[in-house]
Amino acid sequence: MALMITDECINCDVCEPECPNEAISAGEEIYVIDPNKCTECVGHYDEPQCQLVCPVDCIPLDPNHKESQDELMDKYHQLTGQ
Repeated sequence: MALMITDECINCDVCEPECPNEAISAGEEIYVIDPNKCTECVGHYDEPQCQLVCPVDCIPLDPNHKESQDELMDKYHQLTGQ
């Protein structure tokens, strides 16, 4: 699954630079995650880096974008050209 940012986001700016796929950007009110770029850090790290640094724990799995580990790895390969 891709991740999502809930409205509990406090716009602290720590998640955006941690994303290796540049999937996180500033939205109109809170940060947002592009599900087409989010691999939950599969291929880069063992755990989603944005979740690790988020001080308010507002980055859960996005139930609207369910993906298996294999699908996330395929997306990683597409995004990185590998």
